[in-house]
Amino acid sequence: MPGNASSPRITLLVLASATAAFSMLQSLVSPALPIIQRDLHTSQGTVTWVLTAWLLAASVATPLLGRIGDMIGKKRTLLIALGAVAAGCLIAALAPTAGVLIVGRVVQGLGGAIFPLSFGIIRDEFPRERVPSLVGIVSAVIAAGGGLGIVLAGPVIQALNWRWLFWIPFLVVVLAAFTAFRFVPESPSRAPGRIDWLAAVLLSGWLVALLLPLSKAAAWGRASVQTIGLLVLAVVLVAGWITVELRSRNPLIDMRMMRLPAVWTTNLVALLFGAGMFAAYAFVPQFMQIPTLAGYGFGATVTRAGLLMLPMLVAMAVAGSLSGPIAPRFDVKAQLVLGSVFSLIACVAFAGFHDQAWQVALAGASFGLGIGLAYASMTSLIVQNVPMSQTGAASGMNANIRTIGGAIGTAVVSSIVTSHLQANGLPFESGYTHAFALLAVISAVAVVLALLVPTARRRAAAHPEPVLAGASAAPGE
Repeated sequence: MPGNASSPRITLLVLASATAAFSMLQSLVSPALPIIQRDLHTSQGTVTWVLTAWLLAASVATPLLGRIGDMIGKKRTLLIALGAVAAGCLIAALAPTAGVLIVGRVVQGLGGAIFPLSFGIIRDEFPRERVPSLVGIVSAVIAAGGGLGIVLAGPVIQALNWRWLFWIPFLVVVLAAFTAFRFVPESPSRAPGRIDWLAAVLLSGWLVALLLPLSKAAAWGRASVQTIGLLVLAVVLVAGWITVELRSRNPLIDMRMMRLPAVWTTNLVALLFGAGMFAAYAFVPQFMQIPTLAGYGFGATVTRAGLLMLPMLVAMAVAGSLSGPIAPRFDVKAQLVLGSVFSLIACVAFAGFHDQAWQVALAGASFGLGIGLAYASMTSLIVQNVPMSQTGAASGMNANIRTIGGAIGTAVVSSIVTSHLQANGLPFESGYTHAFALLAVISAVAVVLALLVPTARRRAAAHPEPVLAGASAAPGE
C-alpha cells in the first residue's frame, strides 16, 4: 500500500518540496513578463494577468480544496492539487497565445490548496508540540520559494527559453506527486459536512468584479460605466459572501475565527503584505528591465534583474531563520512591527531612490528583511492564538488572505503603471514612482495594524483555549 514506508521526515520533505515548487510558480514568471509580452505580441496590461489570474485562482481554490481535503482526505486532495499544477504547467509551456497562457495559469492556481493541505497533514502526522515549529518551517519555505523563483528565472531563460519556466516545475511537481502518493500517509480523520458552493461562487465573483476594473481602469476610464458598475457589483457580492460565510456551518473562510482580535489584526497585516510583496515581485524586476532610452531604468537582462533581487532573497532567508531564535527577547509582535517598518523603508526607497542599481538592490534587501520577519511572525502569532486543533485551518486562512491581497495589489499597481504610456509604448517613470509610493502607504498602514495586534501572552491569559463553532470545517484543518 502507498504510504506504508512513510516516516515523519520523508513526509515533511515531500510537503516542503511540494510547497517550494508551487511557491516558486508565484514569482518565477514575474521577471519574464516583458519577454513573454514581446513573444506573444500582447500588451503589458494583458500580460500582467499571467500573474493576476494565478493569484485569483489560488484565492478561490485554497479554501475550497482545503475543505474538500477535510472531507475526502488530505493526501487524496493534495494529489489532485499537484495534478492540477502539473496540467497547468503543461498548458502554459505549450501556450501559443497569451489567452491560453492565462488559462494555464488559472489551472496552476488550483494548486493553492497545497499550502493548507500541507499544514493539515503536519497537524495530523506530527506530535502536537512540534506542530507550531513545523508550520513555521513550511511557511518559511513558501516565502523563500517565492523569492528564489525571481532569481532562477533569468538563468533558465538565458540557457533555454521562457517556456522552461513551466517545463521545469512540471517535472518537479510530477516527482512530488509520485513521492506524495508513495510516502505521505492518508489522513486518519474526516470532517463531515458539505461544500458551500454558494460561498465559493460569491468569493470568486467578488474577486473578479474587483480585479477587472482595478486592472482595466486606465483603458476603460476610471469613471466609465464598466469600472463603476463592476466596483459596485464587487461591494454587493462581498457583502453577500460575508453574510453566507457567517451563516454557513461549513464556511470556506471561518469568519468566527476572524473575530479573534489577534487573528483579524494579523490577517489584515497579511492582506497588506500580500499586496506589497506580489506587486514588488512583479514590477521591481520590470522596472530594472526598462530600456534606458525611456529616460530611466537600467536596461537589465532577466538574469541581471534576478541578481539585483538576490539581496531581497538573502535578507528574507536570514530574517526568517532568525525569527525563532530571537523570539525569547524580541517577541513575535515586535518582529511583525519591525518587519512592517522595513517594508515601509523599502517602498519609500523604491519610490524616491532608484537612479542606481545598488539603490534598488539595497531597498530590496530592506524589503526582504521585512517579508522574512513578517511571514515568520504572522505564522507564530496565528499558531499561538488559536487552539492546536485549528493550527492548519488558521495558518491556511492566513496564507490565503495574503494571496487575495497579492491579487488586489498586483491589479492596482498594474493599472497605475500602465495608466500613461510613452510614444514608444513604455510606461512613464511616474507610473512606477506613484505605484511604489502607494506600496509605501500600504506598508505604513501595516505598521499601524501590527501595533494593534494583541500579544500572545495577553491573548492566552484572557482566552486560554477558545472554542469556535464550526471550526472543524475550516479549510486546511
